[in-house]
Amino acid sequence: MDIAVDERKLLPGQIAQVMIASTTGEPPVEVFRTDEMIIEAPNWTHDGRWLILNGDGKLWRLASDGSSGLDQIELSGVPALNNDHVLAPNGRHVFVSANDWHIYEADLNGGPVRRVTNDHEPKLFMHFLHGVSPDGEILAYIGLEPESKDWWVRSQANIFLVPVAGGPDRRLTAESKPFDGSEYSPDGEWIYCNTELFSDAVGHAQIARLRPDGTDMQQLTFDERVNWFPHISPDGQQILFLSFPSGTIGHPANLPIELKLVRDGNWASMETLVQTFGGQGTCNVNSWAPDSTRFAYVSYPVGDQA
Repeated sequence: MDIAVDERKLLPGQIAQVMIASTTGEPPVEVFRTDEMIIEAPNWTHDGRWLILNGDGKLWRLASDGSSGLDQIELSGVPALNNDHVLAPNGRHVFVSANDWHIYEADLNGGPVRRVTNDHEPKLFMHFLHGVSPDGEILAYIGLEPESKDWWVRSQANIFLVPVAGGPDRRLTAESKPFDGSEYSPDGEWIYCNTELFSDAVGHAQIARLRPDGTDMQQLTFDERVNWFPHISPDGQQILFLSFPSGTIGHPANLPIELKLVRDGNWASMETLVQTFGGQGTCNVNSWAPDSTRFAYVSYPVGDQA
């Protein structure tokens, strides 16, 4: 099956706006904006100085305090990138997902990359990275097996593990209803994710978690909204996730969305910290600051919203 990449563009009058928000309720602060290209999915480096984002198929560095513009991280030997990239625990490397549907290890200073994931011939198999184990030895990724050219709608999508150093994949889930956003907790005890497993309504994703051996699946959200991409703070005490309006299918762009926070495992008392226009690209990957008090995200306002 030939799968084309539909390159997303800014709408007329739209900007990409990198924002920093606090867990204590202060208004979010803009650190960068552009009307030239879609930029997405900030990671925060371990030293707190930089945000790592993707845009135009490339990887970029941006000062977290807004004191710099975008600086491209020059990588060689890798196709165009998508917005699934996660920093390695060593603080020197980043794992990136590319549009050949494989995952690569790259140096944050640039240079040649190394492919981590395996071929799954003859069937097309797409790798989308979300989680790295705390010891940096295992990647948790979504293995997507397209059922049509509309792969973002009709696919089997399950959680897999693969060793960073190379080796066979291990399947954690084997369901017809999709999973996404598989991310390790800092203590390595859980993999958090979103899944449609608990609903008969197409698209109705909720937050869940399971053990790294694939056992003890637990549903964590039970509301009418469509919940995606749980991100655990470095101190392990807070979880941020993206919440779409009820009835959303997939994780599309250009919708009114909310960023919600759970403190100390109290899922009955979720807080809405941010309401903005976005979705795809807003916070696909973990965007917590090292001090666990702030997080980055991208808004995409249009016209008067900007």
